[in-house]
Amino acid sequence: MSRAVLLASAAVLLSTPALAQTKQVEEVVVTAAPYAVTLDSATTSVDILKRDELDQAPAGGIGDVLSGVAGVRSSAFGPGASRPVIRGLSGPRVLVLSNGLGQVDASALSPDHAVATDPQEAERIEVLRGPSALAYGGSAIGGVVNIIDDRIADAPIEGVEGRLLASGSTVDDGWQASGALRAGVGNWVVSLDGVRRETKDYEVPTFPESRRQLEADGEAWPGPVDSKVENTFTELSAYGAGLSYVGERGYLGVSVKRTETNYGVPGHAHEHEHDHDHEGEEHEEHEEHGEEHAVAIDLEQTRYDLRGEYRMDLGPFEKVRFAAGYADYTHKELEDGEVGTQFFSEGWEGRLELIQPDRNGWQGAVGVQGLRRDFEAEGEEAFVPPTRTTEWGVFTLQRFDRERWGVEGGLRLETKELDSTIGERDFTAISGSLGGFIRPADGWFFALSGSRTERAPSQEELFADGPHPATRSYERGDTSLDSEVSYSVDLTGHYGNGRWNVDAHLFAAKYEGFIDLAPTGEEDEESHLPIHQFVQTDATFYGAELEGSYRLWEDGERSFRLEASADYVHGKTDLGAPARIPPWSATGRGVFEGGWWTGQLEVRRVGEQTRVAAFELPTDGYTMLNASLTVRPLKDKDFKVFVEGRNLTDTEAREHASFLKDIAPLPGRNLRVGVGYRF
Repeated sequence: MSRAVLLASAAVLLSTPALAQTKQVEEVVVTAAPYAVTLDSATTSVDILKRDELDQAPAGGIGDVLSGVAGVRSSAFGPGASRPVIRGLSGPRVLVLSNGLGQVDASALSPDHAVATDPQEAERIEVLRGPSALAYGGSAIGGVVNIIDDRIADAPIEGVEGRLLASGSTVDDGWQASGALRAGVGNWVVSLDGVRRETKDYEVPTFPESRRQLEADGEAWPGPVDSKVENTFTELSAYGAGLSYVGERGYLGVSVKRTETNYGVPGHAHEHEHDHDHEGEEHEEHEEHGEEHAVAIDLEQTRYDLRGEYRMDLGPFEKVRFAAGYADYTHKELEDGEVGTQFFSEGWEGRLELIQPDRNGWQGAVGVQGLRRDFEAEGEEAFVPPTRTTEWGVFTLQRFDRERWGVEGGLRLETKELDSTIGERDFTAISGSLGGFIRPADGWFFALSGSRTERAPSQEELFADGPHPATRSYERGDTSLDSEVSYSVDLTGHYGNGRWNVDAHLFAAKYEGFIDLAPTGEEDEESHLPIHQFVQTDATFYGAELEGSYRLWEDGERSFRLEASADYVHGKTDLGAPARIPPWSATGRGVFEGGWWTGQLEVRRVGEQTRVAAFELPTDGYTMLNASLTVRPLKDKDFKVFVEGRNLTDTEAREHASFLKDIAPLPGRNLRVGVGYRF
């Protein structure tokens, strides 16, 4: 499918009903603004995954769980570590939040570092693409993923409620169990929750290294032989508790959470392999050295949160909302069980929002946000020096909605100070957005919004200087980098009426001072890794996302609907194509609701990617067939049994957005069986 076809399809969807993934338009988007904005009135691209969907989501990191959402892919650094790639952007440009606050981990620093919050902790996950969450600062320049749990209750409950989930999978001999419990006594609510997951190395239908990689190394490809991707095991435990007081005017609560995970890092030990400039005995020594040291990561984090809201009459404001979190994070890289490099991250983040009442369609809020994080790494692979990051931001968001038309906008001023052992930099950033929307007829919504977003460089972009085996490069920062500025435009169309439900987006963003990691053509003498330098250039990204559904038949509780989605993104810099830009994808599915059972059949096509950066190999496209069956056999419909098959044709699939795409394909055929109960 060409770029022209996808963009033409987007234009058609903006004017006529079409197929795409189902959206529940009455949902309020918590992350978009402190005041209520429903999904069918959002001016940029938003998706919400609720608990029922998370029950049957893949067992893995947040990137893997979201990789089927239009415009979102996974960094796919093995089952233990994955972050979302949104519209071709990742790392410090995509903000992963826990209840609206940062993770205080090291996941944005390197693709082999796991996010410290597991998706199974969530009651819902919200995904905002593009710079649509101005309240969260420059690190949201590419998008926001907010993992929202119920650990701190904001409403009273009577008695006891909770959920349980257990499942097992064949592709990795894995199992996982999760649960949550909340009990209310008067104005008090106490909560407990936990997640446990164990998996072994997963199976693939082909030799792990791709044909292109082996040919580039001058080696023969063994063919499509059944195999396993070594060192892809995972062990995860996460458990937490919360206590909140809910009164007539608001609530106040505290929570604590502990995360412990140990997982293998595929390919990490291959840092000295395939050295094309060294032949014979020296090459063999490097290869042997790589094979000797399997690397695992032992991650621990303890996190404390305070959150509350108070309704009042304070001039132009009707309530104040606040949140604060503190976390202490450590992870150790283990080589054959021995501790190598260690990473430490400790810090706090807080935000306070004053929210205006709805006055004839005018809503708004002003707020302040601050954070401080101390980061340190020790060991041979400590490529970033100890750094203290301090940020402060003030912002306002305003929306005027007159039913048939409206406008919205926002402004944010923030400062960022990075103080490391090799230098100090201060940045002041100004970001703003302005948009307008119309509802020309019942069920129709169109919006055009523009924004200017400014992002200060991250600590690795400024101060890195050392070997980084996860990216197979020796990374060098540049302490003279300026802020990255994005000018973006989003055109949005929603349609929901009767049998149809459609969501379509066209977007374009122009970056001034886009920060890229470019190869220098040199090699580090000690590590034998190619040297990559952080540089600034201009860049342009544009693309489309389409989602929707059509209810073909309905009879009481029984129905059949068709769903489809598609996405495309194109990136270009003055240095050429950016690395790891995902190819187009298109998904179609049929869903039958039978009252006490639900069946789904899905076909997903991901295109090939031949437009690649320097030293990057192309990636073949693939077609994947998935199916699921959920049965509620009892009168109590809150009990369910589900069976899910993924990659039923056992096809070779590689995620172009992943650093490991040529040595670690996606899992092969997998059968997952589970039970869930909500009470």
